[in-house]
Parts: sequence; structure tokens; C-alpha cells
Amino acid sequence: MFQGAKSGGTLIRLASFDMQKLVLPGIIVLIAVVSGMIEPRYWTAQNLVNLGRQISPLLILAAGQSLTVISGGLDLSVAAVLALSGICGVVVMNDFGMTAGIITMLLTGIAFGTFNGAIIARFKVSPFIATLGTLSIARGLALMIAGGLPIYKMPEAFIDIFGSGAVFGLPAGVIFALGTVIVFSVILRYTILGRYVYAIGSNTDAAFNSGVNVRAYTVLVYALSGLTAGVAAVVLTSYVAAAQPLAAQGLELQALAAVVVGGVALTGGQGSMLNVFYGVVILGMLSNSLTMIGVSSFMQTLAIGVVIVAAVILDQLRRSAN
Repeated sequence: MFQGAKSGGTLIRLASFDMQKLVLPGIIVLIAVVSGMIEPRYWTAQNLVNLGRQISPLLILAAGQSLTVISGGLDLSVAAVLALSGICGVVVMNDFGMTAGIITMLLTGIAFGTFNGAIIARFKVSPFIATLGTLSIARGLALMIAGGLPIYKMPEAFIDIFGSGAVFGLPAGVIFALGTVIVFSVILRYTILGRYVYAIGSNTDAAFNSGVNVRAYTVLVYALSGLTAGVAAVVLTSYVAAAQPLAAQGLELQALAAVVVGGVALTGGQGSMLNVFYGVVILGMLSNSLTMIGVSSFMQTLAIGVVIVAAVILDQLRRSAN
């Protein structure tokens, strides 16, 4: 009898686990069906391509953000670093060519991410405070370098290849975004870095006592987050054909929201890149569908905020139940 009860409990837990895995895809399907019924244009190829282009920078930033959150931190500077990377890259690009400009965007992101990680790891500063400070630094530098104005001058090849280019109908920005998610998913699931990220997020002291170089891996995590800001700068700058010092304002909070909606624990140690992908798609589809049916941007902000709060509450309830 005891063995039968034990087996029954195991089956119930497995069924519950499988149902949890279907919740986010189910929400995506629900949004798609309802949006298509209200506005038939929602399912047109053009709108789906536009949706992909719109969420690409967010998806790239969310991949890096998920790494920092799983490690027990967060990065509020990613959007400002994106803007700074775009400005620096275009300035270099106009003088030394497209390749040099793209490398500059990536290196600027890595440099700021490494700086964030070094402050957090060396001085044990709260990630919230540290990255809030570097957010202002990056945004201020972007404004100073650009003189407070967007820079529209850039090589046409940069715009043609990365902004409006496509492979088999898939926009270049979407390819970059999906590639970033795949790479970070592999890192989390199949590398030593991924195992250490979960270990540090679960219990920093235990990870340290187990021989993990917590400082070094913390710096590496934030450097990778900065790298995603550089990659997103390439995608966004080429898409809008301008390097704007105030670009991507609020995108850092949207990336954090996507991570939360995707079920990544803000306390660290738990989460998957697939669910982060689902979180980005849900937020992107919500925004896109609300725009198409004529809902004002103010109401969109309210609706997305409600979704985020609901996701956090449901996640806490689920964890308490487990």
C-alpha cells in the first residue's frame, strides 16, 4: 500500500511538472488566437516579420539579463550600455569602416559589463546599486559623445546587411537574437560556467566553499551581459538607421520583466533560457496586439505591468506550494 501511494505521488508530481512546462506556450497560443480573432491582420506575414524585428533587441538583452538574475544579481545598465555602444560604434564606423565599428560596439558592451562585475565582485556592492550607477554613467557618456543628438550618418552597407537584410525571409536581427538565445542556453545547460552560475545563485557561500572562484565567474557573467548589450546595439542601430544617445530607454526593465514572466527566480539559482524566450515572446505579442487593436501606449504600459505583477505572484505561489 505504501509503495502504491508513493508511486501515485510521483505520478502526480510528474504530471504537475509537465503542466507547468505547458503554461507559457499555452499563454502564447491564447494571445495569438484572441489577437487573430479581434484583428485578422495579426496573422499576416508582414506583421509577424515586424514582430520579430521589434522583439529582437529585447530578446538579446533578456538572454544576458537571465544570466545575471540566475546568478543572484541583475543588470539595470544594459539599455544605457546599448545606447553608448551604438554611439561609439557608429563614430568609429564612420572613420575606420563597418567592421571596426561593429567590433567597437561589442567591446564597449564587454568593457562596461566587466566594470559592473568587478565592482560587484570586488567591493560586494549590491548589483542593483552598482548597475543603477553605471546606467547613469553610460547614458551620460552617450549624450556627451553624441552632443545630445542622434547620429544618422553611417555606412549604407551596415543598414542593408544588419538592418534590412534577411536570410530565407528571416530578418538579420531575428537571426542574431535566436543565435544569442541558443548560445546562452548551451552555456547554461552544458558548460562549467552554467553550472557555476546556478551554484552561485543558489548559495554563494556554499559555491565558494566548494572551490568556485565566485569573483571571477561573477565578473564573467556581467561581461557576457555587457556583450549582449553590444550585440543588441548592432541590431537596433542598424534597424532604426540611427545611433541615438537616448535609445532603448526602459528596455532594461522590459528585459527584467521578460525574465520574471519566464519564471526565473529573482532570488537566483533557478530558470531556463527557453522560458525566458517565452517571456519575451509573450510581452512582445501583448504589445503588438494591443497596438494593432488601437489601445493607447499608456494602457499598454498598464496592461504589461499587470501581467508582470501577476507573473511574480503566481511564481511565488508555485514555489511556496512546491
